[in-house]
Formats: sequence, C-alpha cells, structure tokens
Amino acid sequence: MCGIVAYAGDKRAAEIIYSGLEKLEYRGYDSAGITTLSGGEFYTVKRSGRVCRLSKCLEDMRGATGIGHTRWATHGEASDVNAHPHLCGRFAIVHNGIIENYAPLKAQLAEAGHIFLSQTDSEVVAHILDSVYDGDIIGAVKKTCSRLKGCWALAILCKDFKGFIAVSRGSPVIIARGNGGFFAASDIPAVADGADNYCVLQDGDVAMVERDECKIYSAELKPVSREFMPVEREQYAWLGDDCSHHMLREIRSNARTIRATCQKFPLAAGGGLYERLRGADKIIFVGCGTAYNSALAAKRLFSGAYDAFIEAVIASEARYNPPAVTDRSVVIAVSQSGETADTLKAAEILKEAGAYLVAVTNTGYSAITRIADKVLPVCAGSEICVAATKSYTGQLACFHLMSALPDYARRKAELLKVADEAEKLAADELLSLRIAELCVSSRAVFFIGRGGDADVATEAALKLKEVSYIFSDDYPAGELKHGTLALIDEDVLSVVIICDECLAEKSKNAVEQILSRKGKVALVTTIKSVSDEFSGRVSAVWLLPPVPAHLSHFLSAEALQLVAYRAAVLAGRDPDKPRNLAKSVTVE
Repeated sequence: MCGIVAYAGDKRAAEIIYSGLEKLEYRGYDSAGITTLSGGEFYTVKRSGRVCRLSKCLEDMRGATGIGHTRWATHGEASDVNAHPHLCGRFAIVHNGIIENYAPLKAQLAEAGHIFLSQTDSEVVAHILDSVYDGDIIGAVKKTCSRLKGCWALAILCKDFKGFIAVSRGSPVIIARGNGGFFAASDIPAVADGADNYCVLQDGDVAMVERDECKIYSAELKPVSREFMPVEREQYAWLGDDCSHHMLREIRSNARTIRATCQKFPLAAGGGLYERLRGADKIIFVGCGTAYNSALAAKRLFSGAYDAFIEAVIASEARYNPPAVTDRSVVIAVSQSGETADTLKAAEILKEAGAYLVAVTNTGYSAITRIADKVLPVCAGSEICVAATKSYTGQLACFHLMSALPDYARRKAELLKVADEAEKLAADELLSLRIAELCVSSRAVFFIGRGGDADVATEAALKLKEVSYIFSDDYPAGELKHGTLALIDEDVLSVVIICDECLAEKSKNAVEQILSRKGKVALVTTIKSVSDEFSGRVSAVWLLPPVPAHLSHFLSAEALQLVAYRAAVLAGRDPDKPRNLAKSVTVE
C-alpha cells in the first residue's frame, strides 16, 4: 500500500519523480525508491525510511523516463530490499494495492527457476511480466494481470519502450500532462506543481505513455478516450507562514472546509435525495477510523430527522456480517480518500443486496465514486497529514446539511456562523497547550462525554493516540463508574466534554467522581456556568464560544484536534506522519 509516480518527458525524470514522492509520502513512508530508464538501461535507488533518503542519489540517475514509489509495508518489513521498484529482466514495476494470490504465483515461478529478492507480494508482477514477454509489451501486461487476484495500480518500465505503462484495477491511477511530458500518479498532489490537466483511469484501463503521447486501452485492449480536466492547485498562502506542520495548517482550514461544503452541497444533493432518505426503511452508515467516528455523529443527527432505523457500522465488520437491507434502504459510505478497502467492499456488498448507495468523500475521482448512486463532496481540499482533521469537519458539515433537508438554507446559515467561531478558535494557542501538557505528563488520557459529546470523545481519543502515541480511550460519561473508574488516579487525565445544557448535570457528576478519586480533569465546555463552577477545582478549563448543542461538536472537536497536535509536538513526535500509519488504507 503506497503512492506511485511515473514520468515520461523532456526533463530529468529522477528529480521530477522525487518531488512527486515527497508530496505522496502521506500514503506511506516506510521506504521509497526510483528507477529511471536511459539507453535501454535501468538506474535504480531504493532505501528504507523517508523519501528524503533518496535525495543524495539523484545525480547519478539518467533518463527522462522513470517510476517511483513510497511504501507502507504490508508484506515484508521496511527495508532496502523490500522497497519498490522491483526489477526482473527487461521490466521494472511499482505497485499500489495487494496481490492476494502472490504466494502460489511465487511458488510456481520459483519452481521455474526465478529467484526472488524481496518478501513482498509485488515482486511477482515483475517476474510474470518478464516470463510472458515475447516483444508485445501490452500483451504481456494483459497476460500478467489475468493471473493476478486483488487490486493494483501499476507503473511499469520496459527496456524496449521509451515511456511507461500504467494499469488500474481497484486502485486509483491518474494520468496528467504538463512539464514537458506525461505523468501517472496515485493522487493529484504528486503532479499538481507541474501538470495542467489530468484524467482518471477506469477500472481495468491500460495506458501506454510516451513523452508526446498517451494511448489508453480498456481491459479488453480496445482504444478508449478519457476526459482530461484542469488541475486545481490549492493555495495555502492565506493561512500565513507560521504553520510548521500540515496538521496545524489543516486544523486551521476547518472553517474554510465548512464554508466550501455548504457551497457545493445544494448541487450535489439534488435528484431526489430527500425523498430517498424520507422514504427509507433503514439508513446505514459505514466507515473506518475517523470516518466511522463522524458517522456516529451522523447517526444522532439523522435520528431526529428521519423515521428510518438508523445505524452506524464499522466497515471492516460489515464486510463479514452485513446488516440486512432492502431496496428501500440507504447506505451512506464515508471515506476521506474514497479508496478505503474495507469501506469499498462493505458498500459493494450492501449495494448488491439492493440498497441505494451514497458516497461521502473528499476525493471526487476515487473508486467509491464509481460505484455510488450519488456522491456528496467533502470539500476539504488536499489533506496531507495522516490524521484526518478538516475532512472530519467536512463530513460533519455534510451530515448536518443532509439531516436538515429540505430546510437547507436555515442549517447552512447556522453552519456559516459556526465556521466564523471555528476560525477564531484555531488561533487559541494557550489553552490547547495547557491541556496538551497535561496529556503528555499523564500515564493515560480518557475522553468522556454524554450524547453528542460522547461522539466527539471517541474521535478525540483516536486523534491523541495516533499522533502522540499516548494511551487514550473514550467512554460515555455514565460508563465511567461501570469499571473504568478503577483506573483513575493522580497520573491519569480525564478530558470531560460538556456542551449540552440538557445533559450538563449528569456530566458534572462524572467530574466529581473523578476528582474524589484524586484524578486530574481538563474540562472543555461551551457553557459558562459549568466553566465557572469548576474553575480552580480542575487542572484546566477551556471555555469555547457558546453555540447550540447540536453544533457544538464543530468547536469541541477542533479544540481537541489542537490539543492532540500540541501533545504530539511536545512529545517529540511527527504529527504529520505517525509511525506505522498511512493516509489511504487500500488493503484489508
């Protein structure tokens, strides 16, 4: 699982590919490598660790054609030998995805005399290509893909071809033109600096790419055309130059994301969506990680808006125990990347069972958009930090607007006011730093709340643990006394979220229970009377701007995103690239 880049043009390929890999590193950063082609010879460099380890080797790499890769390990440890590209004979390949039947293929090839150098599933692709090649490159590609099971995005070099070949099957590939040639990549950020236009390969497509020409064929090798669209380059200048990490920059983009999602929603939500939701017998949300956490909030919002049975399920579980659906059911699949393997599979299963499929995604050209009946955009723009922040906010905004149909204008006005408050909140360094200091000095951190605050607690615990590596967990406030209270002592911090006036008294009881056991408490609230009551009694109080309870999660979630970011920095972690993680989880 990874990011791939390829280039064929009139510039030095190694430098262009290296720049693209830097921009794709959020997809995986266990190892990286580049192969260029010049005069029928390959020049390859591969290193474990970050992309920057390749920089000193670029000068010796010749050629204006090449492929590159940044890896998140699935088969074999992060090492030089397991890094891509993989070479065999006249071929070099990079691969994003998973080859499910690699083990029997590898055994067959080994029996035929092939010698493998890595422990990866991907290396078999290069060996099969070389074994079936008879001078017909595209024919060899077709024969190779017919033997593979799983999903793949491939970029391939052959010593007998001056360009590269790109193949898409279940994993995304974009083809872009500009900077004196053509690119292929897993995502637009890799090419945004140099490309002017791009198209998206459809499932099974094979692209034969040279400096001045790109020919695209269907899986049956029939010539096809794909629409090229302009590359929209995001500008971050308006954010100022004081963002030392992408995570901070993206938290500060929360307000912009809310506004952009409000603007794009009306056009996307037409075509009878309200009638579908109003007439549904079931509305099922599926997602993983942060996307699932946003679905928890959506479940609460929709429960007050529609008469259907409403549930949020973890996609990796729904694959094997799917909820029962009918042709009146609506499934809402949530994925920032639109590539999350478990979410895609769960969505496919539920759609095949008869449900109407809505995709909520930040990537309009992703795999989920090609199977959905309707696509609702999360207008967060490119999100580089592995930990989702502004995409979570965009998902919440989209769900609010869906739950308020057909009274869209009223909810939009509310969201725009919240966006103004979120913009101010992002500049509040002092209070986020104080709570972050408490997190770093604690053995464990618990996030608790009631109602919608409990949903925020779930996402806040995930954010803290993934970027700071501090053990954290979440609980509904009422559950504290049913076991977890045994863990409370002076080395444990409880972050208590109280933003619903109707439930405040109950949550205040939980604070008292923690304090009576000498536990530390940090309070995050929109209610001034709660802040006043506990000021001086707890370790920290963050009084957020007063907003209605059903909108408060925009502010409390952002506040705790800032806490997680500050805690990561204080603990000496890289908040943009947490260990063992990657942005787009395209494998099971």
